[in-house]
Amino acid sequence: ISVPALGGVAGESIGACQEKCRLPGQLAPGRFLMQMTLKAGITALAGILVAMFAVNANAECGSFQKSHFGASLQQQSWEGKSLSSPASFLLVADSGEPIVGFWKVTFTSEGTPGIPDGTVIDQAYSQWHSDGTEIMNSSRPPVTQSFCLGVWKKVGGLRYKLNHFAISWDPNNNLVGPGNIREEVALSPTGKKFNGTFTIDQFDQAGNTLVHITGHLSGIRITADSPASVAF
Repeated sequence: ISVPALGGVAGESIGACQEKCRLPGQLAPGRFLMQMTLKAGITALAGILVAMFAVNANAECGSFQKSHFGASLQQQSWEGKSLSSPASFLLVADSGEPIVGFWKVTFTSEGTPGIPDGTVIDQAYSQWHSDGTEIMNSSRPPVTQSFCLGVWKKVGGLRYKLNHFAISWDPNNNLVGPGNIREEVALSPTGKKFNGTFTIDQFDQAGNTLVHITGHLSGIRITADSPASVAF
């Protein structure tokens, strides 16, 4: 494309005119466009890095907020609050109790009418958690309910009390009612075993006691290094 004489430049292309007529220090159109694109890319990259840093900082806030008791901060549920409400934090203490861990537990009847002393009632796996909760996998048939959930507390020294419940069924899948197991155990000084007493009460749906069993129990700690023979 040719243009009329402009500022002493005649018959030249628009591109040639733009090249000759630009002011001192002014970039050529192509170089100007490349520089603007580069600046936009750098700005976008900087924004991404800032956002990543902010996310990491927020994620690490809980781990740095430690009290002198060794407790950590965890985000609390927003039950009953809108999502726009400010977040709050729930203090969760690390109990550090030696009872915490994985156990192989044996329940043996003692002093129960109709059941000879020494009869093994159950052999189970039990997990005591640092937040004061517990879960047990019983050797009962799964159809009758082989899991129960519990809570525990320290009652002094190396002694602990456990209270847990299960919902029981009969072999024909009919609901029986809640079962309640209570334990009082004493941990050995080595932390590898515990012994204690237990009661088992099975209720019907109206709260009437159907079965009451008493006895003693023993636990053997299972660790990441325990051999398979610990299960037998």
